[in-house]
Amino acid sequence: MLPFNDATLLAYIEEALPAEQMAELEKRLREDATVRDRLSQLVAQRDNGVHSIGDIWRRHRLSCPSREEIGSYILGAMSEERRDYIRFHIEEIGCRFCQSNWEDLSESHHQEAVRARRRKYFQSSVGRIKAEG
Repeated sequence: MLPFNDATLLAYIEEALPAEQMAELEKRLREDATVRDRLSQLVAQRDNGVHSIGDIWRRHRLSCPSREEIGSYILGAMSEERRDYIRFHIEEIGCRFCQSNWEDLSESHHQEAVRARRRKYFQSSVGRIKAEG
């Protein structure tokens, strides 16, 4: 069961929880007035400008790698330490924001590889087509 604490509720507000945990917390919010009240208090504090360092850190995604770094991760063009951090952040922490960037960039990289392969095949067969024709 998902722990009920302020950090979890703040992550919910920022949509930073994995999808399964978001669904679990939404169910709990429907069933438990105490959880709804605490969430309302946290939203009011945030809207009134009461920010902790953790709030600022989460809101500005300071632990998230940049989109460019995620692209370098996909290409394997970075240090092993940084690659391990990004893998941990995406796979273990389950940052939805970074997972989305990773999926988008992976698909783009795959599509570019397919286009490059098609160009290579076409260019390699041009001479044969002319010779046969």
